[in-house]
Amino acid sequence: MKQNEYLCEGKYIRTEQNRRLTGSEEGLREAMESGAIIEGRSFLCDESHDLHVSLGAFKGILPREECAYTENGEIKDIAVISRVGKPVCCCVTAIEHDAFGNPVPILSRKEAQRECLFGFVRRLCPGDVIDAKITHLDPFGAFCDIGCGLVSLLPIDCMSVSRINHPRERFTVGQHIRAVVRHAADEQGRLTLSHRELLGTWEENARLFVPGQTAAGIVRSVEPYGIFVELAPNLAGLAECKPDVHPGQNAAVYIKNVIPQKMKIKLVIIDVCEGDGFSGDYRYGNEAHIDRWVYSPASCDKRVETDFSAESE
Repeated sequence: MKQNEYLCEGKYIRTEQNRRLTGSEEGLREAMESGAIIEGRSFLCDESHDLHVSLGAFKGILPREECAYTENGEIKDIAVISRVGKPVCCCVTAIEHDAFGNPVPILSRKEAQRECLFGFVRRLCPGDVIDAKITHLDPFGAFCDIGCGLVSLLPIDCMSVSRINHPRERFTVGQHIRAVVRHAADEQGRLTLSHRELLGTWEENARLFVPGQTAAGIVRSVEPYGIFVELAPNLAGLAECKPDVHPGQNAAVYIKNVIPQKMKIKLVIIDVCEGDGFSGDYRYGNEAHIDRWVYSPASCDKRVETDFSAESE
């Protein structure tokens, strides 16, 4: 796994270092002097659009202009308001005191994100495997926090080899996943992610199924010539037509035949029932980097592959 000291928002708050640095004024001063990233939960956006953040025993202030790092320095109100109730990572830039002498740390999420952008994101290359957290789902893809709240896009066609109609068929908001960098960061620091290369090849997935078995799957699409049933996140088979079947249903399917030369699995639907159409259980390998990934069996004429080394040139 790509080593990343810049965690997704929500992970810092659980660490022993975060508890130590936010547990005393001495800890806050250490964080300020060292530039360490700490995390708390925003509980209020005041009338000036400054965020108030709970940090262990203290309440910090995150000024509006320090709420996010942007190339042009402009921050939309919704970007500030939407952080209320959520964890925010930040650096301590100053420590003031209230009327009772209690320390009030002044915070900067912008500084934490700037450090993450230049210390991690801009150093990533196509093929690097990183941690990510799903923050938002749109019909065209999923937005992922790849560190300190910096967001990258995972397009729907890069989620799996199996075709899906919407990212919610693959992910849920808040889910932690692994992803592979598809395109390096552009001038604005935005990069593109992929996921399907981490879910195994056709042969690795098909090896789990043998003709004569009956297995569980999810109906993904109903076509005039047959019904596609997903058996694993990167593997789908084609079943014979059957009435009253629709996408999203859970299906019990009989494995009729497995044909590596054509990259096909022939199925017969035994029964269907209503389901949520989502598993979310992914088993990842230990790759830290992928140069080239070939999904297709060697015996198959059809070629499905990703060459990340070409993207790096």
